[in-house]
Amino acid sequence: MAITVHTRYTGGLHTEAEHLQSGTKITTDAPVDNGGKGEFFSPTDLLATALGSCMLTIMGKAAQTHGFDIDGTEVNISKIMGTAPRRIVEVVVEVTFPSDYEPKVKKILELAAHECPVANSLHPDLKQTFVFHYGK
Repeated sequence: MAITVHTRYTGGLHTEAEHLQSGTKITTDAPVDNGGKGEFFSPTDLLATALGSCMLTIMGKAAQTHGFDIDGTEVNISKIMGTAPRRIVEVVVEVTFPSDYEPKVKKILELAAHECPVANSLHPDLKQTFVFHYGK
């Protein structure tokens, strides 16, 4: 099995992760409410980011397949933390498309968003709320 990411602890509640194929690096910090300085994405921020990025990617693939584009589409992501145990209990993803689409296209996009691999990999107890806005 090929290694995808190598991560090391650098001290001060920071880690550095390297994507081995591209050499791209990400530094993380613990969030302020958990003893960090909030200087970088936290690991839970990355989980929420992965969901939003995955949704955009899969919707982009669906758009390519069906002959339309979603260029300029944006997501705003909120994560809600719980306690006992400390974990993400809900991720809210608001998707804003630059255009209004016909109902058939909206259905394609929304189905694609719900079927992204990250969404399908998250535990069913983690509530995923998707809100779609069409036309800025």
